[in-house]
This record gives sequence, structure tokens and C-alpha cells, in this order.
Amino acid sequence: MRQSSCVDVSEFDYHLPEELIAQRPLDDRAASRMLVLHRGAASWEDRMFRDLPEFLSREDCLVVNDSKVFPSRLFGRRVGTRSLPIGKNNPKRWQYLTGRVEVFLLRPISEDRKTWEALVRPGRKMQVGERVRFEGGLEAEITGRGEFGERMIRFEGAGDIYDALDRIGHVPLPPYIRRPDSPEDRERYQTVFAREAGSVAAPTAGLHFTPEMFEKCRAGGVSIATVTLHVGLGTFQPIHTDVVERHSVHSEYFEIPEHTWRQIESASRVVAVGTTSVRSIETAARGKRRGETDLFIYPGFQFAVTGAMLTNFHLPQSSLLVLVAAFAGHKFVMAAYRHAVEQRYRFYSYGDCMLIL
Repeated sequence: MRQSSCVDVSEFDYHLPEELIAQRPLDDRAASRMLVLHRGAASWEDRMFRDLPEFLSREDCLVVNDSKVFPSRLFGRRVGTRSLPIGKNNPKRWQYLTGRVEVFLLRPISEDRKTWEALVRPGRKMQVGERVRFEGGLEAEITGRGEFGERMIRFEGAGDIYDALDRIGHVPLPPYIRRPDSPEDRERYQTVFAREAGSVAAPTAGLHFTPEMFEKCRAGGVSIATVTLHVGLGTFQPIHTDVVERHSVHSEYFEIPEHTWRQIESASRVVAVGTTSVRSIETAARGKRRGETDLFIYPGFQFAVTGAMLTNFHLPQSSLLVLVAAFAGHKFVMAAYRHAVEQRYRFYSYGDCMLIL
């Protein structure tokens, strides 16, 4: 059960020099640094991610999120129309392209995957009924508005929209990565075990793993279990309330097959790779194995399954940082973050990681 935290959101703030925000991945995925936190001793040590197998035991279970990031950013042009009089009662309408439009697809909301919830720029100009034309002739219409400024957008034509996105979509790099996406990001902003397309942001703790690292873990008697949680944009947004427990997170689709849940339950210790894996297994522990989860974990939360956690460093005043503090303790985590800044760890999606034991 949750307990009221009554913690002010400002308690999850910290100073981060901009140059510590990783703008590009390392040449070697497994070359990241790893800050190891020992909750029992309230101590930490500076290690490398390659040292991870040293901290795992036989019959541990690593839980990873196999959701795949799809190229969800699209650039197009507004479609305008004008009427030309062709005779007194026979006007002819013709189309022309105007201003540039950016569409950030969030999730499909129709069974045929043609209607999507999306963010659109410039939002004020893109009203219901407006049309956008993208590369390759792909066209869509704004069909509705959401409560928080999002738009419903309907694509036209036959074919799988994911095929079109693979051709013309851009990798949805987070806004703190201040550069355009590159061909390299197609591979590196993706875990090596990604399988189910549906995320608009990578489950970043998994980015450090290589097939060789998995083999080392298995050689030590560690099992690997995969869950699926499609990461939405809301996961990374800052908390906009003054007090932590007043915040609510956007729901995200997750799924844990029954055989995977049995594997997790039989493990001597569950080591969750990333906050998305934590939210998935803790939702499942409360009786739900598939569907939407809006589980918000903050200090006072009683963890039912998670025994250890591998995670990247998170944005100030974010629900992800609050989750980590719920697991390891608020003061301990914030002190560890200050240490990471002092030691010049690399932060956020392409940055270094933290192992909490």
C-alpha cells in the first residue's frame, strides 16, 4: 500500500551543469560508468557497467523492458486550399502547401492504427480539419483535440503506418539532446533486445547492455525476463504540483506474459532494469498483468517485487527521480546525485547508470 509522503517537489531538485548532459552515446554501449548504491550500508562506490555481473547472484532475475522505440517525429507542411471561379456556379478548388509542421506521434487510438494521439507544432494554428502532407505523399487530417493540447490525427491511405514511419520518421530524441537525430540514433537509441514497437522514448537503463553482457550474466546463473511497457512522453515530464502525492502520471500500456511472471516470482531476487520495468512488475504484483498502468511510485510506497534496480540518472523534479528515491531513500539518493555531479558522471538518456542494491 502507498503511504502519504507529503514531500515538497522542490526537495527533488538538484543543480546539473549543462555540459554533463550526454549529447551522444559512447562508442561502446557497455563502457558507461556505474554508481553503485548500497542501501543497507548507506554507502556508494564508483564502478563501471561492465562490473555488473559481480553484483548479481545465482538465481537472480534481470527484468528488462523489450519495448521498441519507433521513429515518431514527422515533419510536413500544412495543406491549404483556394477556390478559383470556373464559370459562375462552378468554382474549382486547388491545394497548396504552406508552413512547416512537426508532428510527434504518441500512441495509436484506433484498431487500424491510422488514428493517433499526437503533439503538433505550431499547435495554435493546427485546428480540427487542418491537413498535413508529409514526405512520400503521406497525408493526415487533424480530427480532434485533447484535454492537454494534444491532437487526434488520422492518416489516409492503405498500408501499415509503421512501414511509412520507418521510411520518413525521425528518432524522438529527448529535448535535452540539443541536436538533430542522426542515422546512428536509429540503432543506439534502442536496446539490443527491443522487440515490440510502441515507445516514444527509450527505456534508457537497457541501452548499456550488449549481447556479451547478457551472456556473462547467464553464465553466472542469472535469468533474463522480458516485460513490455510502451514508454509515453508523460513519463519524462516534470511534476507540476507543489506536493508529490498530488501528481498523477499518464497511463502507459504494459504486458507481462504468465510464464514471465512465474519466472519473476520464482527468482531469489528481482533486479529491475529501468523504472519502466519497476512500474510493470509492481503493477503486476497488485493483480494486473496487462493493460494500462498509471502507477505512480513515491516515498512511502511498499515494493512487493523489486529487490534491486539499475537505472540512469533522471531529470530534477521528475516522477522517475521520485520513484528512485522511493526505493533507495530520498536523502540518500539526492546525496548520491550530488556525488555523481561532483565526479562528472554523464546524465540522462545517453549517460551513465546507477545500480541500487
